[in-house]
Amino acid sequence: MAQIQSPVPGTFYTKPSPDDAPFKTVGDTISVDDVIGLVEVMKTFIQIHSEVAGTFSGYAVEDGMPVTAGQKLAEVDTGW
Repeated sequence: MAQIQSPVPGTFYTKPSPDDAPFKTVGDTISVDDVIGLVEVMKTFIQIHSEVAGTFSGYAVEDGMPVTAGQKLAEVDTGW
């Protein structure tokens, strides 16, 4: 399992907007550089990209929750 971590502290969002579906759901194929979420810092939204390819295993943080730098946001099963 590979972890996707937050590069900065802020508020984590699993969806591009409140009415949209999440960027990824459990079982989705994920490629390097796919966007899996957003972290908001002072009204600026930072896209969170996967650095690995595999199968999306799920979010570790709920939508709209505060996160710290280095905190695990999601996991990807790389098949290793």
